[in-house]
Amino acid sequence: MSTLDDVDRWREELESKRAEKDEFFANHPQSPIPPEGRDAFDGLDYFPPAPDYRVAATATVHDDPEVVLMDTTAGREMRYLRVATLEFELDRADEDLEDGTFELAAYQQESPNEEPLFVPFRDKTTGQQSYDGGRYMELSSDRDLENGDELVIDFNLAYSPFCAYSETFDCPLPPEENWLDVAIPAGERFE
Repeated sequence: MSTLDDVDRWREELESKRAEKDEFFANHPQSPIPPEGRDAFDGLDYFPPAPDYRVAATATVHDDPEVVLMDTTAGREMRYLRVATLEFELDRADEDLEDGTFELAAYQQESPNEEPLFVPFRDKTTGQQSYDGGRYMELSSDRDLENGDELVIDFNLAYSPFCAYSETFDCPLPPEENWLDVAIPAGERFE
């Protein structure tokens, strides 16, 4: 979707994606839910859809991307390139939540590829209402990203990595530069 304005259509698409994901987790052979736990699985837990957490971000592209070593849940390190910094504003009506301008780094693996931007992050829900290893988002652009380009960051699509559901997976942990000092009550919950 190209605009932030069509909330009803966005909500329908979000609910459809969530139902698809629940079906995958419940029935697909590659589900991260161990086979013995799939019969009891009745769907992932999500924060309610929140349009305020679907924001436009301005990209600063790094022409000479820096290598970032991310620790993993298995105690290893994975190499990523910091390819862009995304700046966005959160403007919420709830007086208990901070407004402000925030940044998240976007990464890609070192090998040349056309993969989406990988945006792992932690926020003030981490370890309480969301997975203690952080959450992930993937962002795509329909062309090569340039300075000043706008991308939509939809925190409602933030998801817990597979290692939240099974220790057989080894997942990168969000680096400290992507620890947001604000609660993002959107996307997957995990308690």
